Amino acid sequence: MEHNQTIDITIYKPNETEKEKAANSYLMSLIAVMAGTPLPITYFLPTLIFFLSNRKSTPYVKWHITQALLSQITMFIINAVAFTWTINIFFLHNYTLTDSYIGYIITMLTFNIFEFIITLIAAIRVRRGVHMEWPFWGTITNIFTTRKIPV
Repeated sequence: MEHNQTIDITIYKPNETEKEKAANSYLMSLIAVMAGTPLPITYFLPTLIFFLSNRKSTPYVKWHITQALLSQITMFIINAVAFTWTINIFFLHNYTLTDSYIGYIITMLTFNIFEFIITLIAAIRVRRGVHMEWPFWGTITNIFTTRKIPV
């Protein structure tokens, strides 16, 4: 292949450093969860910092860092709403415990468990060099990044 040609990221074979960095992008949020920190921002910040420090990396790494960051932005919004609502109910007494609140908390917990599982699976698969594109976030990642890698 000529130097100015590209290949699709789904068939690209990353080197060991790329696999490790891409897998670490998913692990950043899991570290905060395992530490047991209660604030939603603490799950988002490690991924954001990792993204900012590696945004000029190879296209493979950049793609996976972007997907991890987009999923964390979504989870940050969902968790921030739940956190704020909970604080208002239990500490500010501005709200009452309602079926809507309970439904939202159940939905939020379901999303968090789902995101935790797919993040763990993605970290393992990407570390093995297998490209993993999530249904919602992968599509958005493709919009923000390129799926083509120069060779």
